[in-house]
Amino acid sequence: MTTTTTPAARQVQPAEHAHAAELAFLAAYDDGPRPPGWRLTPRAVVTFIVGSGGVALELPRQARRDDLPRTLTVTAKFVGERALVERCVVTLAGERGLLLVGEPGTAKSMLSELLSAAICGSSELVVQGTAGTTEDQLRYGWNYALLLAHGPSAAALVPSPILAAMRTGAVARVEEITRCLPEVQDALVSILSDRRIAVPELSGTADATVPAAPGFTLIATANLRDRGVSEMSAALKRRFNFETVGPIGDLAQEIALVQRQARATLERVHAPFAVDDAVLEALVTAFRDLRAGRSVEGWEVERPSTVMSTAEAVAVASSLALAAAYFPGDRDVVSLLPGHLLGVVRKDDPADGAKLLGYWDGAVRRRAEDGARLWRRLWELRDVLTD
Repeated sequence: MTTTTTPAARQVQPAEHAHAAELAFLAAYDDGPRPPGWRLTPRAVVTFIVGSGGVALELPRQARRDDLPRTLTVTAKFVGERALVERCVVTLAGERGLLLVGEPGTAKSMLSELLSAAICGSSELVVQGTAGTTEDQLRYGWNYALLLAHGPSAAALVPSPILAAMRTGAVARVEEITRCLPEVQDALVSILSDRRIAVPELSGTADATVPAAPGFTLIATANLRDRGVSEMSAALKRRFNFETVGPIGDLAQEIALVQRQARATLERVHAPFAVDDAVLEALVTAFRDLRAGRSVEGWEVERPSTVMSTAEAVAVASSLALAAAYFPGDRDVVSLLPGHLLGVVRKDDPADGAKLLGYWDGAVRRRAEDGARLWRRLWELRDVLTD
């Protein structure tokens, strides 16, 4: 009897699947010039990432198809400067390496994924950099059963994600490149300069060298907090254009992003999202105050060692929403906020709990005294931070 299996559902869809409809629409919408191997024009890539500004785009008459909507409003997926995204796209259009740097939690990886999905239709040719990453993971390895049985051959070679991208003219990604050891990082120098990988084991055959197809390029990310872990060599730095991805500058935009991402988390587990907008605003405001070392009112705030990133704010908002969904009526969601903030602040240095308490005795107390009802409630919860 033949049995069939249903593909397992994914917790998180790659960008090229999650936004397949938008990518198909933009490919038909903009038929302008495209760099070799690109599925979208550079302008369409930027629109895909930053959105169409709430404007519904209309397909030209000659591009209309039954499987595409006639009009579509492209959603913003990355909250940041359009100019930053445009510079990234120009770098990649020139087939130059792109290095995205910034504090943890500033959506560097998400931007990398969106760029590769829009350019080549795949964001999954990725190497995760760690102290244990080897040169084989950046270049190639071997199927040792075939290697022992038949010796070195093209069939026995196991391509890395970077080699696979070179063969197809796609975008490869290296996450946390500064976590790789320097000698491993430097395997990328010849790849980015010579645009080919030599396979000495196959010397004398047609497969001794793998050239990069037109369109191949590389996006790497690095956290500023990791600089010095494995500093990049000057030779490797010269092969990249550096772009710094900073925190979201606008409070309203950050609140909207935190809400959107937290809602998506709840949707994946089929739970309702029931966190009040005022609670989200207080949460994001606290993160921004502690991140900047100054409140929105201009009061000095002692900064904790932990990076109070938007990604951490999303995690806290999701936890509050999950508590409200799975333990309805047990307790006020607001009462959970100080404890979650304390958990974030203590991540790098447990002693930083005192800095959060100082924030409560300063900014939170003053807002409570000014009559803000939610901040009064948070001030009443001060004892949570002293337990």
